[in-house]
Amino acid sequence: MDPSLERRLTRAMSRAVMDFQMLAEGDRVMVCVSGGKDSYTMLHMLRELQRRAPIRFELVVVNIDQGHPGYPADRLRKYMRDESYDFTMIEEDTYSIVTDKIPEGKTYCSLCSRLRRGILYRVAKEMRCTKIALGHHRDDILQTLLLNLFFAGQLAAMPPKLMAQDGHVVIRPLAYCAEEDIVLYAKEKAFPILPCDLCGSQDNLQRKIVGQMINDLEAKHPDIKAVMLAATQNVRPSHLLDKGLWQKLGLEAAREEESNGLVGASRLVRDGRTALGSAEG
Repeated sequence: MDPSLERRLTRAMSRAVMDFQMLAEGDRVMVCVSGGKDSYTMLHMLRELQRRAPIRFELVVVNIDQGHPGYPADRLRKYMRDESYDFTMIEEDTYSIVTDKIPEGKTYCSLCSRLRRGILYRVAKEMRCTKIALGHHRDDILQTLLLNLFFAGQLAAMPPKLMAQDGHVVIRPLAYCAEEDIVLYAKEKAFPILPCDLCGSQDNLQRKIVGQMINDLEAKHPDIKAVMLAATQNVRPSHLLDKGLWQKLGLEAAREEESNGLVGASRLVRDGRTALGSAEG
């Protein structure tokens, strides 16, 4: 294991957990594992954090078998058993619903994610969990930011911590973690990756297209992802065209931001680069 790789991921996740107060004493965290590289990495790192953290919290691992043909559920069960996780597999045939409701050629993600989210919220309540941990990382957040900008007409990304309407608290501990680091980490740990035969098999997803666009920009302009992440932490509402915000903030807020906006942006980019390991140390 490359120690600098693990150090980058640990530092980035720890900073996100602290910045957004994701964990508290006595939490019972439902860790949602899909069988992909992101959720495996999140689970492993949360267990490592659990061992060294000054607070005590439980980890309950949940996977949803959505009825995909040939889904290798036994591979995941074996891994969880070998690693001694408190693991539960929920069997819900959402695959049939999605393939029946979505016309051929259209993307499944929206309906599939809504069905899965509803199941997870129900299970979290049944298992008396205080937090729901999802494996979205920095690149997911940046993709969502551009997807909302280009196709939904709003400035929004993925919140690192969210209070859902029914009271569930959703956390994303990997919010500051770079996908390229997660890819390398999953390979080094040899996690038993499970394929997604639903959305993972579709090549026309807008998310994939936007993700490739961001990667192309990163290749031409190194650190642009760190700068984009810093932008989500350096919001200047009075410089946008939201009439409701303008009425609340007024011109005085704009004057105040003018003096400190550039300084704040520079600091956030610097901090972002440190957290994401652009400079090893």
